[in-house]
Amino acid sequence: MKAAFAVMSVAALLGACTRHDANVLPGTVERDRIELVAESEEFIASMPVAEGASVKAGDVVIVQDNSLAKADLDAARAQLAEAEAHVEELVNGPRSTTIRAATARRDTARVLRDQAVRERDRLLELVQRSLVSKSEADRQVSTANAAESELHEAQEDLRELQEGTRPEEIKQARQAADTARAKLASLQTSSARLEVRAPVDASIDALPYRVGEKPARGATVAVLLASTQPYARIHVPEAIRARVKTGTPATIHVDGIEREYRGQVRFVASEAEFTPYYALTETDRSKLSFRAEVAFDEGESASLPSGVPVNVALELGEP
Repeated sequence: MKAAFAVMSVAALLGACTRHDANVLPGTVERDRIELVAESEEFIASMPVAEGASVKAGDVVIVQDNSLAKADLDAARAQLAEAEAHVEELVNGPRSTTIRAATARRDTARVLRDQAVRERDRLLELVQRSLVSKSEADRQVSTANAAESELHEAQEDLRELQEGTRPEEIKQARQAADTARAKLASLQTSSARLEVRAPVDASIDALPYRVGEKPARGATVAVLLASTQPYARIHVPEAIRARVKTGTPATIHVDGIEREYRGQVRFVASEAEFTPYYALTETDRSKLSFRAEVAFDEGESASLPSGVPVNVALELGEP
């Protein structure tokens, strides 16, 4: 009960201090928050930076183990090299030595065919004279037919070599090489994502995991605060919401700094929230408010630390 009474007393005092000017709203200095996620379920191998460190765009923040990715990359490179070699082989066509060897096989097959035909004809003549059995002549007929088939096959092989590779075969081989190349590119992209890099200049706000831990795919492994112009996060009471628009000018007072900063509203939420604890008063603690962001104008505000309390005086037009 005492704690609740103390909170109500503080809220009442805050309300008394600000009730005289409803356009002055409390808030905090904030920066764009960036969450980096794990692209793969691999354990964290190293963390080159620590919480609070400043990083440039492209700097490595988290490194995940790439042993499996490296093996897949080596296999994909080998497949691509094989596919490209096959394309080159088809484009160049058969070697002259291969054609000469095929020519020799054809000539040999022709000689064997001629010998088998002559022997077949001789035996058939002897059968007519009843000097040999018909079965012996039939065997020679089969031998001659087989020799003819071998000659025909050798001639076709030689003709194919002499004509070169068909265009459709080269096209298919090139498509296979393109597929292998695309697979390699995809694996290279996946492997590169094992190094989680900062997308913009920023400071490291939080590193939820440590070296050796294995985050799930899609888990947040680093939280960054962008090194851009800060903004003040405030909550606009329902009573003045209709008068606050994107571009509404404002004067910003930062706790601990005497000078004033200029800025303008860059965002107002379309859905209301309950009034946050630091804006409660006795009369409006049950009212709703709308989250808003007031961007600082370019200047020295870039060095302001995040989380510092501010008071934002909105310059509203007539109701």
